[in-house]
Amino acid sequence: MGDALTDDRLVGGRVLLRQPVDGLRATIDPVLLAAAVPAASGDRVLDMGCGSGAAALCLATRVDGATGVGLDIDPAMVRLAGDNARANGFADRLSFFVGDVARLPMRIAPATFDHVFANPPYLRGDTHRPPPDPARARATMESDTGLGAWIDGCLAMIRRGGSMTLIHRADRLGDVLSALADRTGGVVVFPLWPGGGKPAKRVIVTARKGSAAPPTLLPGLVLHQSAGGYTEQAEAVLRHGAGLEL
Repeated sequence: MGDALTDDRLVGGRVLLRQPVDGLRATIDPVLLAAAVPAASGDRVLDMGCGSGAAALCLATRVDGATGVGLDIDPAMVRLAGDNARANGFADRLSFFVGDVARLPMRIAPATFDHVFANPPYLRGDTHRPPPDPARARATMESDTGLGAWIDGCLAMIRRGGSMTLIHRADRLGDVLSALADRTGGVVVFPLWPGGGKPAKRVIVTARKGSAAPPTLLPGLVLHQSAGGYTEQAEAVLRHGAGLEL
């Protein structure tokens, strides 16, 4: 990660996010991910692969009283996430640690979180060329730690009855569902439609540890109007901090 940073705003300006000029930069994905986590005041949450803390910050802004931990393999991003938590007044509610999803640090006890959420690397290393920036490559390309290992790590940290929420590419939905099979219940698939009749590029998937409820496919969210700009429903989430009902 380079030294140059930008000061950006999410959720209608309510979240200040300092992030690198080059490398990994937050888009709307962490905002939508945070909006889908069914957290309430007093819940304990874990942002797996937190980057600069965008999703955790958005969740803390929406859910007053929720506390959380963020975990990332990149020490520079973990330091930046901690700085962002302090800048937003969340130092007493959010903590960030260096760690690998496949080798979770001992300081974070398993099965102690009400909700775990993640924006795992989207691209398979055997089918895509990695970007030249190392930080961006780590965030977007699967390494030896594939999607299954990410889901294993998430499930290990959730208490029984707690939730896991992922945002991923729509063309990887089969991989996500396969990794969740026979291990969770109440799986909900929530497509994110670009608009204009185009197929979904992203999906949000939630599941409950220890649940026997059947899966559900929801209509999802249309992001863009045909004339341009976000739809009213997307604006409610991205600009006004509304949650997504999954």
